[in-house]
Amino acid sequence: MNLTSYHAKYFSHELTRQLPSNDIGKFTASLQDAQVDLNPHQVEAALFAFKSPLSNGAILADEVGLGKTIEAGIILSQKWAERKRCLLIICPSNLRKQWSQELSDKFFLPSVILETKSFNNEIKEKNFNPFHQKDKIVICSFQFAKSKASYVEATNWNLVIIDEAHRLRNVYKTSNVIGNAIRQALLPRKKVLLTATPLQNSVLELYGLVSIIDDFVFGDLKSFKSQYSRQLEEEDYYELKKRLQPVCKRTLRRQVLEYISYTERRAICEEY
Repeated sequence: MNLTSYHAKYFSHELTRQLPSNDIGKFTASLQDAQVDLNPHQVEAALFAFKSPLSNGAILADEVGLGKTIEAGIILSQKWAERKRCLLIICPSNLRKQWSQELSDKFFLPSVILETKSFNNEIKEKNFNPFHQKDKIVICSFQFAKSKASYVEATNWNLVIIDEAHRLRNVYKTSNVIGNAIRQALLPRKKVLLTATPLQNSVLELYGLVSIIDDFVFGDLKSFKSQYSRQLEEEDYYELKKRLQPVCKRTLRRQVLEYISYTERRAICEEY
């Protein structure tokens, strides 16, 4: 391909814009029009998800109300700016429209919600894999992703966001049909899991969520159980936390009080 002097100048400028993954400047261009006030922990979380080009993804586990959706929007905006636009969001069915609205209103990112009717219409329009969308982020529910797992697997996703990812926490169990179908379909793809409750009932749930990102972090289930599925001592917790650090980032409300003011809530007791 013959390049004009104009195009040569353009590409040389693009090369000078290559920045380390932990540089805040990485997001400057992609977020210049975003209608959202970013907080430091949200930017840090997004940078964490990008920190290694060899990483298979990350778990963003901020407490409720700290803006995990915003963090995902930052990540999606950057991918979009890099023209890596084969993007998928899997979420509970009641959150699909909310995701679409947030992407449109706050980040000006176009999206399409795939469900049975729209999927079949795409097939009729001769799009034989409706998950292939030109310049649109695909949004679907957990159940729909499971039912169309073969289509999801056949799509070369640049990034997959899984919201309310704790719903897949028991994926290590063969009885978890939805979790295993989604995990298998997305096995080679880069994923970002969003959850405020990565651990609810058993430490094995951490194993399940991490295995969706990378099978090799904890090894096989038997090995993990032998190390952590017992009465843990303080050094065991320290070791587990250390192994989670490269793949999971969690921010607590008490850590952001210096720049976020929460309304104090008090219970009102009525006398009868």
